[in-house]
Amino acid sequence: MSPEQLRRYLNYYQDLGVKNIYRRAAPNPPQPAPAPMPGVLPITELPPLEPVGDTLAKISGDIGDCRRCRLCEGRSKIVFGSGNEYARLVFVGEGPGADEDEQGLPFVGRAGQLLTQMIENTAAKEGIPIRRSDVYICNVVKCRPPENRAPQPDEMEICGQFLSRQLMVLHPRAICALGSTAAKALLATKDGVTRLRGHWHKWRNIPVMVTYHPSYLLRAYNQSAKREAWEDLKTVLHFVYD
Repeated sequence: MSPEQLRRYLNYYQDLGVKNIYRRAAPNPPQPAPAPMPGVLPITELPPLEPVGDTLAKISGDIGDCRRCRLCEGRSKIVFGSGNEYARLVFVGEGPGADEDEQGLPFVGRAGQLLTQMIENTAAKEGIPIRRSDVYICNVVKCRPPENRAPQPDEMEICGQFLSRQLMVLHPRAICALGSTAAKALLATKDGVTRLRGHWHKWRNIPVMVTYHPSYLLRAYNQSAKREAWEDLKTVLHFVYD
């Protein structure tokens, strides 16, 4: 079993809530040891999946000039994430678009401008003194998918290890998942945004609110979705900052 396969195997069982694994004693231990009780094997603690002393800088360095999946073939820049490294609120989107790929920053195109307005205008109306620079924003995948298609499951899995480490380092009070791809990556669900939004979920004990991706809200016929997204954002902001 390769190290990557072992990591995925352990990650799967850890997400299921398994905290310990069992191993058989070596057939010829170097030191005598008391015989275990029948049917009982020595316990080995699961190793941590995030490196000890992890930081955003270390994660970015580990990504490097990533060539781990096919998305590297058409990208201009890796879009790691941006914002306050001590943020209490993290937004997770799907993946970079053309503007993000060019600038190397998340949510800087039309959808990003709308997200900035949503954060800052809603916060101002609710009397919460924060701006976009006070939160942290990143994506499920760090390279732009061709033609802005949705990331494939293997691409999400490969990049997911870095997203997981980012969130563990940031350890925000809450996460806002923007769109179905982010929801699927964080919650391992097949449900859509309309079913998931308006309710709190959990990613490793961190509360998660799912709402619509800003690019979806840019479409003229989604007026009701805009109202729902603003309500979701109000809920998140008050939960985090009140």
